[in-house]
Amino acid sequence: MKKVIRSFGYAFKGIRYAYATQLNFRIHSAATVIAIAAGLFLNISAAEWLWITVAITLVIITEMLNTALELLTDLTSPEYNPKAGHVKDISAGCVVIAAVFALITAAVVFLPKLILLINHAA
Repeated sequence: MKKVIRSFGYAFKGIRYAYATQLNFRIHSAATVIAIAAGLFLNISAAEWLWITVAITLVIITEMLNTALELLTDLTSPEYNPKAGHVKDISAGCVVIAAVFALITAAVVFLPKLILLINHAA
């Protein structure tokens, strides 16, 4: 049981490291808070919550994997190496793809509700 508890400690240590050292992780964390607040405010459905949580999770996971790959690349290739640069670029590209998915998901879920809210207020 101690090993299981310790493994969770390592996992949370990794999340804290990503939050403390990666600006983009903090930006994605702020976007997560905004998305959750918007979902609560706009009273989105369970199905919509599912899509929003999938999008949030995908972005956070890819951002953390990007951080891990960048650290590993820096460790194994401290000098400039074009292939190391490609690894970092591809990893960053994965985050962009996930973030675009999240933006599209947010637009599909939130825009119709926001438009309705604006039209109702006008």
